[in-house]
Amino acid sequence: MVGLLDLVQKTMTTPHPLDRYLELVRPTLARGAMRAEITHVRRSAVGSVTLTLKPGRQWAGHIAGQYIQIGVVIDGVRHNRCYSPVNADGRRDRHIELTIKAHPQGLVSNHLHENAIPGMVIDLEPAAGVFHLPTPRPEQIVLISGGSGITPVLSMLRTLANEGYKGRILFLHYNRSPEFVPHRQELEAIAMQHGNVRVEFRYPETQRHANFGYDELESLAPWFPIAQTYLCGPPGLMAAVRTVYEAEQLGDRLHSEEFTLATAVVDADAEGKLTFSDSGVVAENSGESLLDQAESAGLKPQYGCRMGICFTCTAVKRSGCTRNLRTGELDSDPDQPIQLCINAPVGDVDIAL
Repeated sequence: MVGLLDLVQKTMTTPHPLDRYLELVRPTLARGAMRAEITHVRRSAVGSVTLTLKPGRQWAGHIAGQYIQIGVVIDGVRHNRCYSPVNADGRRDRHIELTIKAHPQGLVSNHLHENAIPGMVIDLEPAAGVFHLPTPRPEQIVLISGGSGITPVLSMLRTLANEGYKGRILFLHYNRSPEFVPHRQELEAIAMQHGNVRVEFRYPETQRHANFGYDELESLAPWFPIAQTYLCGPPGLMAAVRTVYEAEQLGDRLHSEEFTLATAVVDADAEGKLTFSDSGVVAENSGESLLDQAESAGLKPQYGCRMGICFTCTAVKRSGCTRNLRTGELDSDPDQPIQLCINAPVGDVDIAL
């Protein structure tokens, strides 16, 4: 079949490639790129939008907890972002469900929240990420999330429920108030239908200092030390959970995914020059991330998540020392690929961009 398509492309569609004609019929048919069509739009929780996507034939599905990168064109410019599907893996109709929170400075999230309609077509990348349920399943599972971090763990819970998982599950979610919790009624229904599932919501005054502690976790799931725990949420919640697990020497049982770059602090004492040698551009080091400084210098490097997940903004560091904004680690090795969004220059740095 592929050979026939190639023959048709060469002999009957000159001067345009076959994809150009397929796109006129249905954008998701194009062979050179994977796309998805929005079929349903639902705005049931305050500040969030849930999109149902019908992907092209190339879509191979996802493992509960993984993320996908989508591309959205806004004012003629393609922007890439990463989101975790909320649907269970192995969905028979192959559709994808994304719940996207509109962040205050989120260009793509706000655009989709305000403008997404059925029929809109977006670009799609294969599912990726190591934050997902293992096989075989653990005997006990704790799922902890806050805010928009609910999406990957909700996919996990839905998958386990569909499988008829018999082990104990605690699903603990933090948010501002009940109306901000997406899929809240479904979560409550899962807990009622499955006696082994406990769903708990907490509404602290601030997400930055979520009231998470050992006593609360022990009261909700006294068996948590023998469980595998999956965590995704804002920095304050992540730090609080890690503190408890490290104190109990359970770090190997805690698995987490971060969709925020909490340590991206500008170095006020930054020195040196930042050279983008492929473009012939030289700028004073401002202390910001390499991606931010490249954009300030007028360059337009490709990027996706802007938080070190998707690797879209990777470029080669030819020379100099950089600091990882997540871990604080320094790297002076030359001619190495580096993620622009989560690294900042320390002194003089040359990037092949």
